[in-house]
Amino acid sequence: MEIAVVLFVVALIFALKSLKVVPQQHAFLVERLGRFHGLLNPGLNIVVPFVDRIAYRHDLREIPLDVPSQICITKDNTQLQVDGILYFQITDPQLASYGSSNYVVAITQLAQTTLRSIVGRMELDKTFEERDHINSGVVAALDEAAANWGVKVLRYEIKDLTPPKEILHSMQAQITAEREKRALIAASEGRKQEQINIATGQRESAIQRSEGEKQAQINASEGDKQAAINRAEGEAESIRLVARATAEAIHMVAQTIRQPGGMEAVNLKVAEQYIGAFGNIAKESTTMLLPSNAADVAGIVATAMKVVKQQSDT
Repeated sequence: MEIAVVLFVVALIFALKSLKVVPQQHAFLVERLGRFHGLLNPGLNIVVPFVDRIAYRHDLREIPLDVPSQICITKDNTQLQVDGILYFQITDPQLASYGSSNYVVAITQLAQTTLRSIVGRMELDKTFEERDHINSGVVAALDEAAANWGVKVLRYEIKDLTPPKEILHSMQAQITAEREKRALIAASEGRKQEQINIATGQRESAIQRSEGEKQAQINASEGDKQAAINRAEGEAESIRLVARATAEAIHMVAQTIRQPGGMEAVNLKVAEQYIGAFGNIAKESTTMLLPSNAADVAGIVATAMKVVKQQSDT
């Protein structure tokens, strides 16, 4: 009975030692009697107890590795403390197990030495501007060497670039001076643009005033021209009306003369006008020059009527 229990316990232990469960995205490396035998894939695997052993366990996911900060010397002999982080992934578990005694230490040391080499070829100001260049340079150097260790370096990121305090103060003062310079330049450009805008506005205003005055002069000239034309047309019309009225009056006089008693009425009218003319001359002046036959009213009237008769006959 005791032997059966012992055999059952041994069989149970043997069964438990034979079954190995590998998690997803992991790889277990099996050695048989101290020699590489194979890899156990994710899931349930069977091994030979006491003959096979799990020598290495690897995580196949992307692994972040904090690279310790270090002091780098730039091209212009300035100390710069650099802190970064590295991301890698195991692509070949067998090489990761036998290619290097400790691939994590190897990657860390290579990342530090490569970083010092790249920073040493750059000036201090460039290190702040060329972070992407530094990151890509470290990744390229590590990826080439890590291929023999079964590791793929994915990327490297600089977390911090810290120069000495004196350099920080100098850089801060330089930045402040540069900002003040840009502010002064911006203010100067603003004043310059303001003066340009004012001059442009004055010029446009002067041009508009000149155009307005020119247009006003043109309008005034056109008005004077139209007024002169209107006056001339008015005077011409007035002259035509006077001439027409005079012609009609003469025509009526001529028609009246041809009527019975017309000539006698004309004689009377001429005599009255002649006497009235002499009366007006006497009122306006104390001195009069009279013709020799001034008293012969009948003769003068006869002469005038002779002329009127000749005109009416014609």
